[in-house]
Amino acid sequence: MGNIVAISGASGRTGFRIAEEALARGGAVRLLVRPTSKLPPSLAHCDVRRLDFGRLPQLVEALAGCHSLVMATGARPSANLLGPFQVDAQGVQRQVQACQQAGVGRVVLVSSLCSGRFRHNLNLFGLILVCKRWGEEALEQSGLAWTVVRPGGLKEGEADLEQQELVVSGANTQQQGVIPRRLVARYCLECLDNPGAIRQVLEITSKPRPAA
Repeated sequence: MGNIVAISGASGRTGFRIAEEALARGGAVRLLVRPTSKLPPSLAHCDVRRLDFGRLPQLVEALAGCHSLVMATGARPSANLLGPFQVDAQGVQRQVQACQQAGVGRVVLVSSLCSGRFRHNLNLFGLILVCKRWGEEALEQSGLAWTVVRPGGLKEGEADLEQQELVVSGANTQQQGVIPRRLVARYCLECLDNPGAIRQVLEITSKPRPAA
């Protein structure tokens, strides 16, 4: 088995950052994206597999030879209220099955703070937090070496990354907070290399470092 890290949803706003950070570490990276997805120029020369995430055989083939997978797929707000169920529940379940069949042993799933909570405004979009929890449960019951990363509200800005410190805790301990997507990307890759993160649900936000 090689040391290839697969990243699904690599065209997304968190996914492409995970891919960039993995490349910066010098590792072998494979990007799993939908046929119509557009990748930034920074990922133009990557090993890219375009596939239908609804087809298990395509996923198994795309993951062949990979050591690990970071799942950064996620439903986007739209008029399709079935999107969260299709992407965050069924889609994750299918990727878990593909990992089992392809021999991918290490998996990190990017989920969301408050995953599983029913009474939350985000659930107005197709019960997205409920669907995310269903996806988490599929991974937790898979027998794989898994980690669930639940970031808070995701920020695009990257100007003050070095002035941020991470707030990391266990499941269902943080209710609010934000974090730059770039820091989420770095943390997911750190989890891949950390045996202590296996079989853990980790909630992550960030806050400004106190003045010296």
